[in-house]
Amino acid sequence: MTEAHGSVFGRIGNLETRLALTPSEIDAAQAVRYEVFAREMGATLTPESVRRGRDIDIYDEFCDHLLVLDRSLPGDSEEQIVGTYRILRQDVARANTGFYSTSEFAVSDMLARHPEKRFMELGRSCVLPKYRTRRTVELLWQGNWAYALEHGMDVMFGCASIPGVRPEAMALPLSFLYHNCLAAGEWSVSARPELFQNMDLMPKEAVDTRSAVNALPPLLKGYLRLGAVIGDGAVVDYAFGTTDVMVVLPISRISDRYLNYYKADASRFAS
Repeated sequence: MTEAHGSVFGRIGNLETRLALTPSEIDAAQAVRYEVFAREMGATLTPESVRRGRDIDIYDEFCDHLLVLDRSLPGDSEEQIVGTYRILRQDVARANTGFYSTSEFAVSDMLARHPEKRFMELGRSCVLPKYRTRRTVELLWQGNWAYALEHGMDVMFGCASIPGVRPEAMALPLSFLYHNCLAAGEWSVSARPELFQNMDLMPKEAVDTRSAVNALPPLLKGYLRLGAVIGDGAVVDYAFGTTDVMVVLPISRISDRYLNYYKADASRFAS
């Protein structure tokens, strides 16, 4: 983890976002992840995760953990965590076991094409059901944006999950992503060949854009609005009961509209 500091990245009403500052806050974030992934979504986690009631893996030890807290809830900060995101910077990944998403996507070529750029991986995003609102998603993005600026990051990327393990059942959203958002050229990236699931399941003219966008998870829709592109090929994650796509968001692609909204110094929600 980076050095602990108390900086709040953003606030909206009673909600605020910042990094976890203590091991107990990370533990509480893992408990939120377990509540969403295991109890709500039915993910198959390790025996150790089940025993502890925590979603845990080796990446937790060296990632930073972004939190959304509801300060109106009683108790300490650990009882106020309602959402979380895990962040892994490229220099930290290199010093440890690499990026999490390499287990599903062949990202090495993309990284090699940009030796001068600094990448940060986003993952393990979850929000408690009551808080799945636009302002919570905005705060998660604001936290990621402030973190990227603080550390001089150039590119955000990571797996985004769509519920379900049958790609053919999500032909509409996957085909929309393939025809409209596919990464190309310098940002092209593909699912690992042995895991590759075709996303081109419907002809472009058969895709109803509004219905397709409505079928996408809120965070994924948010990244597309910001200018993200999608890798070729989906991957079924049977343990988590999801179908994953690769999201790549070069900061240079973010439109001025959103940069002006969030402010170049990440001060939009900092008061």
